Amino acid sequence: MIVAIVGRPNVGKSTLFNRLTGSRGAIVDEMSGVTRDRNYGSCTWNGVEFSVIDTGGYVEDSDDIFEGEINKQVRLAIDESDIILFMVDVTAGVHELDKAVASMLRKAKREIFLVVNKVDNNQRILDAAEFYSLGLGDYYMVSSISGSGTGDLLDRVVAALPAKNREEAADLPRIAIVGRPNVGKSSLLNTLLGEERNIVTPVAGTTRDPIYSRFNKFGYEFLFVDTAGLRKKGKVNEDVEFYSVMRAVRTIENSDICLMMIDGTRTLESQDLNIISLILKNNKGMILLVNKWDLVEKDTSTAKSFEKEIRNKTAPFVDYPILFISAITRQRTHRILSLIASVNTNKTRRIPTAELNEYILDVINRNPPPAIKGKYVKVKYATQLPTHAPSFAFFCNLPQYIKEPYKRFVENRLREKFEFTGVPLRIFFRKK
Repeated sequence: MIVAIVGRPNVGKSTLFNRLTGSRGAIVDEMSGVTRDRNYGSCTWNGVEFSVIDTGGYVEDSDDIFEGEINKQVRLAIDESDIILFMVDVTAGVHELDKAVASMLRKAKREIFLVVNKVDNNQRILDAAEFYSLGLGDYYMVSSISGSGTGDLLDRVVAALPAKNREEAADLPRIAIVGRPNVGKSSLLNTLLGEERNIVTPVAGTTRDPIYSRFNKFGYEFLFVDTAGLRKKGKVNEDVEFYSVMRAVRTIENSDICLMMIDGTRTLESQDLNIISLILKNNKGMILLVNKWDLVEKDTSTAKSFEKEIRNKTAPFVDYPILFISAITRQRTHRILSLIASVNTNKTRRIPTAELNEYILDVINRNPPPAIKGKYVKVKYATQLPTHAPSFAFFCNLPQYIKEPYKRFVENRLREKFEFTGVPLRIFFRKK
């Protein structure tokens, strides 16, 4: 059950979206044209849950590259939705673009609610009457900033929703597509989904809001997230781009596995390493995708040497899949799905305590931690912690003497025995 919010630019669609979803999922700025992709959220009212889509502002017959793509996104959102909230601004009155949107919506064969925004005094209540001229019948007066009128609107929306249970997607693995701007993230998502779900233009930084897209094909089911490209702090000038980068960071935090995309025509750069560091810091699974591989001049050893260079730069974390792809020509993109499933299995792997101790205590006894000041560290037993990402606790007499190199040694022995490719491991030594 999907409700789409549409209208011309800068009438308050994203503010209403944030109020309905109880989040800050959509970027709000006084500059028009901030929302570029469809932004998805969830709203619960009177025990009924439904999805809400925030769209970019519709601009008729525009030559602007973004506005042309935004219009395509608005039409897609209308096609996907069960109910449309058509938003207008009482302070601006009936605008020519409002008439253009109303004309388009009348052909949509969907239930349409005309929502007059910014009605927060008696004079504006009287002014709202002119929107009858759009020919869409009665309207709902709201103030999306203060929230007045939204309760009545939601009562009516819930009553009009088709009576069917919305599928739960909470338990699906969340896959974030991350990387520098203009590395091909949206192109990859469109290729995997088989539709133009996201705006794709040659301009870096097109994607601003993260978008959740459900994937259910070939026996695989995930939630894909496309994010704003992450740039160096020095290049984040616009307010909007700052919020986008923050949202991308938050998307990594809320995901399970990250598809880390780099540009095959350039080497692994410092900003790529910063993003990888962020993924590892948040204990997310990682698959590294080298995109635009079709544009690289290569011989038989190019991929091998490129892969070696990448792993050298990301050391000590080197146990992750690397795939050379082209999002445009679809080269090897089909293999991404099986890699996601494999890394997700590794991320949720649980090792029985008896099996873990039988193996790792033998390894530690043969290669004990180095003695410090004549004191020897004795590890008694180990267990896997019940955390979201694989974490292991080792109980011993002198945990303060365990240094980072020995933790890496233990981690490498665990990786040799158990399959944890693509997943960072956390190792803790605790006092028994």
